[in-house]
Amino acid sequence: MLRSELPTSEYNPFYHTYILALGDVGLIQELNRGRDEFLALLEEIPKSKLGYAYAEGKWTLAELLLHILDAERVFQYRALCFARNDKTALPGFDQDEYVPQSNAAARTTDDLMQEYKAIRESTLCLFNSFDEDVLKRIGVSSGSRMSVRALGFIISGHQAHHVKIIRERYL
Repeated sequence: MLRSELPTSEYNPFYHTYILALGDVGLIQELNRGRDEFLALLEEIPKSKLGYAYAEGKWTLAELLLHILDAERVFQYRALCFARNDKTALPGFDQDEYVPQSNAAARTTDDLMQEYKAIRESTLCLFNSFDEDVLKRIGVSSGSRMSVRALGFIISGHQAHHVKIIRERYL
């Protein structure tokens, strides 16, 4: 499925810029491409940069990397619930509450890389298991209707957004 086939009615407008920034890509292809790009980025990061924040009050690079991992897990869980026709409205998550609990200062680049590989492989396995009907299923999260396929593109777009910030402000 291509990004251009995703109607804006299937996600909260908050995610629109993430999704549009991807261009007209295929869902699985973009998850694979994003994986390769992110792993290459992690290999570029000097260990000395993990504790760096580009301004006072901003997350360190390690905290930002963990935020990307946490968000993918949350979006993946939402996709699983909606794919299984769980009608429970899912809550949002407060990224600013997650970050201080992440123990980012104790993490290494190798550790983050290993965790990311496991998360993205799980995401790929999950989305590869969905057929077209499942991808179109809708659930409610953070008070908004959202489709399974939108969540796949949100995973990719969210990561791409933060990769751009990392390249511009951290490296």
